[in-house]
Amino acid sequence: MAKAKSYFFCQECGYQSSSWLGKCPECGKWNTFVEEVVQAPTVAARSVQATKVTMPASQPKLIKDVKYDEAVRIPTQCNEFDRVLGGGIVPGSLVLIGGEPGIGKSTLLLQTALSVPDKKILYVSGEESEQQIKMRADRVEQSQSTQCFVVSETTTQRIFDHIDTVQPDLLILDSIQTVNSELVDSPAGSVSQIRECTTELQQYAKRTGVPVLIVGHITKDGTLAGPKVMEHIVDVVLQFEGDRNYGYRMLRALKNRFGSTAEIGIFEMQGSGLREVANPSEFLLSQHDEELSGAAIAATLEGARPMFIEVQSLVSSAVYGTPQRNANGFDMRRLSMLLAVLEKRCGFKLGAKDVFLNITGGMRVSDPAIDLAVVCAVLSSNVDIPICPRVCFAAEMGLSGEVRPVARVEQRIAEADRLGFEKILISKYNARSIDKKRYNIDIVEVGVIEEAFRKLFA
Repeated sequence: MAKAKSYFFCQECGYQSSSWLGKCPECGKWNTFVEEVVQAPTVAARSVQATKVTMPASQPKLIKDVKYDEAVRIPTQCNEFDRVLGGGIVPGSLVLIGGEPGIGKSTLLLQTALSVPDKKILYVSGEESEQQIKMRADRVEQSQSTQCFVVSETTTQRIFDHIDTVQPDLLILDSIQTVNSELVDSPAGSVSQIRECTTELQQYAKRTGVPVLIVGHITKDGTLAGPKVMEHIVDVVLQFEGDRNYGYRMLRALKNRFGSTAEIGIFEMQGSGLREVANPSEFLLSQHDEELSGAAIAATLEGARPMFIEVQSLVSSAVYGTPQRNANGFDMRRLSMLLAVLEKRCGFKLGAKDVFLNITGGMRVSDPAIDLAVVCAVLSSNVDIPICPRVCFAAEMGLSGEVRPVARVEQRIAEADRLGFEKILISKYNARSIDKKRYNIDIVEVGVIEEAFRKLFA
């Protein structure tokens, strides 16, 4: 029996130390070391593991001699999932999906497993039994593939035995925090276990070319649980998030070695599973019959996809003496900057008033093109004059009060025209290169915020 030793691991980066340290010398974080008992594997265990995950001998090649097939991605028949991945699952890739408990990670992967055509899939669950997985599959309105195998297992050595038996084309593991390796004598979910299990799955994926999708839990701070080195090991890190009150879910790519990290996929959680939302504007725009002040429509981009969101603002007199500033889905510091621009450059006295801002649909937007919509929503609430709901905005605000151009404005205009908007306000510097005859929408050019105010509230 090998002698067990006690080590301290940093929960952020996985740095190992023989004694406890207040500050990690690797990542600089404080109070992140936890003690774990690590037992060295026996010779027999090492030999068994070596036969399963040992990489074949490699030979250096000139980069011009390396060949690859651009059409090797595996489509999942889920357009939103494929969009975030960059066109499909890359063979030999290791994909990590994180999210809050109950957000729909297992449902998303089970629907993926049931929809991939002509592929043999092994779904390994460490949290649910085979009967529970079958119950979820019956609730999902999906054509159930006859090539989807399910098993409930938590030990990597036994998982590899099942892999040898099934020989899958795609492996799904739910979740990495419930899996343990016999090579590490520590509980499942610990730093050393997560790092060891992730490394074994990475070696398997690279050796066989079989893509692996794994689920990861998140901490109360919203970050992926486990050592930070796990995110460096995997090829793709996806974040599944959303507001439970709305029922909509967003899939974001935090890291993607095979595509862009700017794309998002949008789903709606229903009783029968997740439904793809092809037109995100259908839930980002509020439906009301009467015009209300303090609301403006912004034309934003998430990756290559144009989306229209409603910006709502409420401006009222400060009751308690100290004005309040609050923003949901928008950077608070940027809101303070825009309010300072209105106060200093444009002469709108908002220093003694409360300002509240909300992005509908539970979205969080960082695109600077919504600046003009934010400013106009604030001004609309301040003067209590509604903005026509068929008017949208796409421009950035400068510190001197000028309306600045934004990227890919023609794509925003084309989408606004398709959705039936009658007017769009953009920077006059963007309008110089636009052929207005191509669009039926009225393109309004503004240079400073005063022009936008006059054109809206004249």
